[in-house]
Amino acid sequence: MTASASGLRRTLGVGDAVVVGLGSMVGAGIFAALAPAAHAAGSGLLLGLAVAAVVAYCNAMSSARLAALYPASGGTYVYGRERLGEFWGYLAGWSFVVGKTASCAAMALTVGTYVWPGQAHAVAVAAVVALTAVNYGGVQKSAWLTRVIVAVVLAVLAAVVVVCLMSGEADAGRLDIGASDGAGGVLQAAGLLFFAFAGYARIATLGEEVRDPARTIPRAIPLALGIALVVYAGVAVAVLSVLGSDGLGDATAPLADAVRAAGMPWLVPVVRIGAAVAALGSLLALILGVSRTTLAMARDRHLPGALAAVHPRFQVPHRAELAVGVVVAVLAATVDVRGAIGFSSFGVLAYYAVANASAWTLGSAPTARVVPVVGLVGCAVLAFSLPGVSVVVGAGVLVVGAVAYGVRRVVRARAGRA
Repeated sequence: MTASASGLRRTLGVGDAVVVGLGSMVGAGIFAALAPAAHAAGSGLLLGLAVAAVVAYCNAMSSARLAALYPASGGTYVYGRERLGEFWGYLAGWSFVVGKTASCAAMALTVGTYVWPGQAHAVAVAAVVALTAVNYGGVQKSAWLTRVIVAVVLAVLAAVVVVCLMSGEADAGRLDIGASDGAGGVLQAAGLLFFAFAGYARIATLGEEVRDPARTIPRAIPLALGIALVVYAGVAVAVLSVLGSDGLGDATAPLADAVRAAGMPWLVPVVRIGAAVAALGSLLALILGVSRTTLAMARDRHLPGALAAVHPRFQVPHRAELAVGVVVAVLAATVDVRGAIGFSSFGVLAYYAVANASAWTLGSAPTARVVPVVGLVGCAVLAFSLPGVSVVVGAGVLVVGAVAYGVRRVVRARAGRA
């Protein structure tokens, strides 16, 4: 096999990598996560956002350090394997592929719900097919489309912030900064809001397609995270100032409800379109990331080896992308959005727990270990603060993955002795 056929093409610079991360973060999460987070934390919503941002920052710094050392497709799957051992890398990859596949289905259904509520599942499947085709054509095309999507979504979010803060309905007293309805609610809100921050992993999983990864990835990850945090904080403050924590917690479409309450009902269709476009951006980047981790796991035979093939012309893992697209399309036709999001959050936090544990091994100096320790503890606390069903299902899936790994090891060992 030639080098061009076995490896991916390095075409992404810092700007492209930041856009891919933003396309994953500034997506449907901000349109959907605020309401359940406000319902869980009440007036402690902003505290929950701050906790989620701290944990996300630690995860980002750990991921950036590791990605600079291991610039290969697969992200934490590769880091866990190299720093902690094969099992932990496998468990991270399993958590990512399974959890993010569920998240892909949730994003696809979000598109369907906003575009055509009566035919949400059909629209969701069509969106998956279309974006899988875009990814099949090469990562540079995906980055270009993501740049357009990010621009549209940021414009819509900016309009929401301006309309809410400039309206006569805005009241700073509704923010209740520093207040909370209890630590448990704040932590659950942080876990739900973390779902909207997790997209910077996509930059690391594309490590094999980034130019000068030792320089590009450590710059792109914190840049993307910082921009997303500013956007989220601005939107949260604006919406809270109009709806208050109780109104936000009861909202079915929080941003649309906020602009309606601010006296601008004509903006509601624009917000709905923005939400659909945002979900498309998230879905595009999610399929991109899941297929790359699938590629890395297939190379190590944790998944069928046929999925490791790279297209000789487009230089993309085409079989992995098609397989991911088929699975996501089936899920989008059958599953429920809320269940998929809760399960995905648990899987993502487990994935980043392995990333922080891997980063802890990079240096013995206390200052070098503070960030990964805080990130690891934060991931564990937020994961087990999620709703009980999400915890039980998520933990069960991790156990299934671990058992599958053990069975495969036993079978290989017996085959080797035969």
